[in-house]
Amino acid sequence: MNSLIVIGMSFVMTIAGMHTQASAKQPTSATTTQPDEAQLPVYTPPKKLTPRARVGGTLRGPDGQEPELVALVPDHVGLTVKQTPTLNWYLSKPTTYPLRFTLNDTQKVAPLYEGPLPTPTTAGVQSIDLKTLGVMLEPNVQYRWFVSASPDPESPSRDIVAGGMIERCEFNECLTVTSVNLTCDRESVRTNALTGFWYDAMGCVCSLIDKDPKDPSLRRLRAALLRQVGLNGVADWDLKSLETHAR
Repeated sequence: MNSLIVIGMSFVMTIAGMHTQASAKQPTSATTTQPDEAQLPVYTPPKKLTPRARVGGTLRGPDGQEPELVALVPDHVGLTVKQTPTLNWYLSKPTTYPLRFTLNDTQKVAPLYEGPLPTPTTAGVQSIDLKTLGVMLEPNVQYRWFVSASPDPESPSRDIVAGGMIERCEFNECLTVTSVNLTCDRESVRTNALTGFWYDAMGCVCSLIDKDPKDPSLRRLRAALLRQVGLNGVADWDLKSLETHAR
């Protein structure tokens, strides 16, 4: 009988030890990957890159006297599938300087569009809706666009300028080489970033933030895209603005 008791106790202790070892191998919540991080977008640039396509694009810091403008674009020609995409840019502080938007067909001398922009009342990410301006992009044409602030309208050389390049991929052509997601939700942001449609991914995530500025996961989506194209200063602002719910 004593032998049976000893054997039984040994068996229970063995099972308990195995359970303790298995529990020790389980990852803790501190070491597991957050679901939000696992779903961050990954931007895949087009195969044909045009270097130095971005004008401006860095933040020197909050202590400067002048406002800083940053185009939310990669430093190469960004793609869109839309005739009238939304262009996004960042303003570091409110300003009273006159603002202008210019869009150029790189094969032509005269601007396709040039006109004033409403002066934002707050700092942060701003949008230019080409549909509202009545401007449509032709397929397979490269365009340069700029936003400029004029401290002295009589001295254009002092203008603060930011901009980038955009090219529209014909919808039918795009479908033959990749999938295009024309909806606007988190999944379309990830899909369009992965397939190289920067303007569609960025335009959508900015629109989602407009609708729900208090959602931190949307800020992380945008900040992830910005960091992948070297816009770390704006990405840092985006994450810090979670505390104030700025756009």
